[in-house]
Order: sequence, then C-alpha cells, then structure tokens
Amino acid sequence: MPVLRPEEIHEIVLLGAHCDDVAIGAGATVRDLCERTPGLRVHALVLCAADPVRRAEEEAALRAFCPEAKLEITTVDLPDGRVPAHWNRAKEALEDLRTRCEPDLVLATAAHDNHQDHRGLAALAPTVFRDHLILGYEILKAEPDLAQPTVFWPLSERLLRDKIDLLHEHYPSQTSRAWFDEETFRGLARIRGVQAGCRYAEAFHLTRLLVGAPPD
Repeated sequence: MPVLRPEEIHEIVLLGAHCDDVAIGAGATVRDLCERTPGLRVHALVLCAADPVRRAEEEAALRAFCPEAKLEITTVDLPDGRVPAHWNRAKEALEDLRTRCEPDLVLATAAHDNHQDHRGLAALAPTVFRDHLILGYEILKAEPDLAQPTVFWPLSERLLRDKIDLLHEHYPSQTSRAWFDEETFRGLARIRGVQAGCRYAEAFHLTRLLVGAPPD
C-alpha cells in the first residue's frame, strides 16, 4: 500500500497521453519537487508523440520543468485519440518503464477524464504500478468533465508564474488554442487554492493512500 511522505520522494514517474499533458496538469508540482530535491530521478513517458514537432516541444519542456533532475524521457508514436485501439502497445510501454524504476510517486491522467486517451492511460497506470502512490492530475478543456479533487499541492506565485511562462515558451503549437492562456491556468490554480486554503494550488485525484506506517 502506498504511503505519501514528501521528504522521502526521490524518484517519480510522469505519465502523459499527449505532449503537454503533464506540464498542464502537474507542471508546477513537478518543478517544485525537482527544486526541493536536486538530483531527483524523473522518468517521463508520453504515449501519443508521433508528431516530431510536438515531440521536440515536449522534450524541451520536460527538461525545463525538471531542473537539476536525473531525467529520462520515453516517447511512443501512438496516434492521437487512439490509445484504446493500441492497448497492447500502451501497456507494453508502461511495463517496460516499470522495469527501470521504483518510484515513490506516479503522476498520471485522471480516471474520470472524458478524453479517451487520458482515461485509457489512467486505467492502465494502476495495472502496472500496482503498489505505488498514483495521483491523477486534471486537464481543463472544452468538455465539462472536471471533478472535485481530493489532493492539493500548494503553489507559490513564483511557481505558478514559472509554469505559465514555460507552457507558453515550450508549446508554441498550442498557443493559438482558445483555452491555452494565462487566465485559464491561473484561474484554475486560484480555484484550487481557495479549496486548499492557500492562494494557488494544483489538484489531483487519489487512487489509495496509507496514512503512516503499516502495523507490524
């Protein structure tokens, strides 16, 4: 059963269905973890990265979001919107990653997400990372599928500013989208901050969590 002790997080896994998922959903949290623990081992896997332009954006963005980390990036060329149709390849990619790491924390997409790729990845993650703490990040989009989160990561103004700046710097292919702007990212962070009792926060959906140490 997974236990969350932030001071003991030395290795994490970042799972994204698409290029930019991790950065949008958990970029500030990832940056905070990397800054707190220089040399943090970070394993990132992105399933739908067939487009070379988007793949290059993602690799540069992850390096920027993970300063001073020992970063390993793995991309797969599944077609966007078709993860359920490529279930075996997606699962094999996760299983291959699992052989190379023993994470203290896994950040993945959320199970309730309406996008089939996000939902598929969220379903696969606990079948591979069975005994690990998995937090599902949220991605605001046109579909009204946001749910009430149960875990909040408080953010400073500086961390949120860094996230917004890095998103715009490293994902130029997305900046023309109506939802890809500072108001979107700051607005959601402010709402989650209100719910968390702080100014800003990123929010996550919990799979399961053990409080304290298991009894002898």
